[in-house]
Amino acid sequence: MTVRLFALRGAITCDLDSADEISLRTRQVVSEMLDRNSVLPDDIVSIIFTATDDLVSQFPATAARALGLGDVPLICARELSIEGSMKRVIRVLMHVYSDRTRGEISHVYLEGARSLRDDLPG
Repeated sequence: MTVRLFALRGAITCDLDSADEISLRTRQVVSEMLDRNSVLPDDIVSIIFTATDDLVSQFPATAARALGLGDVPLICARELSIEGSMKRVIRVLMHVYSDRTRGEISHVYLEGARSLRDDLPG
């Protein structure tokens, strides 16, 4: 088995801009990314979060720390504000070590964000 570095993608929408909603949705998408890919916290190199400019009540990284990822390098950034783009979206780019193949990696798009990557299996 060869262990390689992979980038896992994920996204989720929020129903509203509140600290509780951002925290809940961030925990949902990150937990699902870890579960589907059998990733342990020690396998994670770093996580980059972006949020659309209509989500301002909480840092997604704060929610990830609550999942026990406090020693993982985390950073938040603002998603590009493109006319007509989906609102209230948190996106995740997680760098992990895994012995899976690229075809076995499962990217996670939940709630309204599913339509961002309808080419991926549910």
